[in-house]
Amino acid sequence: MSGTSLDGVDAALVEIEGSGLATKVKLIHFLTLPIPDGLKREIRACCEVDRSSVKLVCSLNFKLGALFAEAVKQVCREAGVDLEELAFIGSHGQTVYHIPKSDGSFVRSTLQIGEPAVIAYETKTKVVANFRVMDMAAGGEGAPLVPYTEFLLYRSGRDRILQNIGGIGNATVIPKEATLDEVFAFDTGPGNMIIDEICQRLTGLPCDRNGEWAARGKIHKPLLERLMNHPFISAPPPKSTGREVFGAPYAEELLKEWKGLQAEDWLATVTLFTARSIAENYKRFIFPMYPEAEIIISGGGSYNPTLLRMLKECLPHHRVLTQEDLGFSSAAKEAVAFAVLANEMLHGLPGNVTGATGAERRVVLGSITPVPY
Repeated sequence: MSGTSLDGVDAALVEIEGSGLATKVKLIHFLTLPIPDGLKREIRACCEVDRSSVKLVCSLNFKLGALFAEAVKQVCREAGVDLEELAFIGSHGQTVYHIPKSDGSFVRSTLQIGEPAVIAYETKTKVVANFRVMDMAAGGEGAPLVPYTEFLLYRSGRDRILQNIGGIGNATVIPKEATLDEVFAFDTGPGNMIIDEICQRLTGLPCDRNGEWAARGKIHKPLLERLMNHPFISAPPPKSTGREVFGAPYAEELLKEWKGLQAEDWLATVTLFTARSIAENYKRFIFPMYPEAEIIISGGGSYNPTLLRMLKECLPHHRVLTQEDLGFSSAAKEAVAFAVLANEMLHGLPGNVTGATGAERRVVLGSITPVPY
């Protein structure tokens, strides 16, 4: 898969035994294949209404299919596993637009590209893709989908919040010894997306590696207040968002509105915005029910020590861990999740959580592209 942060194509090679509550997963190898700069620019353009075109979407769909196929080949090469040993490939694809709620004449819909036929042809392997659309057909928002796999793999004897910080932040709440009906999840707002956009525009760097720029900066309180007043932060779940809300146009609007700030002050402020937006969602929608929940961070944001420090400062009375503290991989978590969802689909089992997406019922997610010959 490739997430909203566009930091690369994640490929997880896993061994799966069983399905449903009997699922056991072993991560064999993981890698992130860099997205070439030219292709990254095309993806960004494809996600913006005033820069996209049908021709661009059509072409990029096949280009990304080829890139995803290369990621499959490379993770297998590095692991010493022949492609013929693969049972299937689960491909989330690249989200280029997401409309979680109807907007005028535009109906609820979502679009992930990265043509599965190209992946199947190049790897000679069955591909499961298009996971989000059936949930939307059932009245859901098509996101977040990872909560079902988190329920299978992380349910325990304590209340837990699994917080992913990719381009967008999303939280899954798993009460102790929960049934699936008790699990709920939602997007908390921006993750790394605004941090990366501001960093690229003001420093020329792709991201604020290790939060070094933010660590040197000072918080601009009026800007932070403006950011925290975004209506998505206080909106009640179920809710999902993406680049169309917190992407390049939003960053451009902010930069025009707040001129004269130093780059490090910008990055300190938007990094705290991510931390504060997560904490505010917890205080509004989770802590009233689960006041002592343990918090487990994953995604690219888990490798930003400045962001983690700020988040812990926003949540001084809670235990904040990373996936690595539990012996898992923060980077591989979502790619592993879609391998598990593909396995569930192939067993004819539903893969959504109605408390996360708002769907009317649980449904089987994904469509199959068979081995081409």
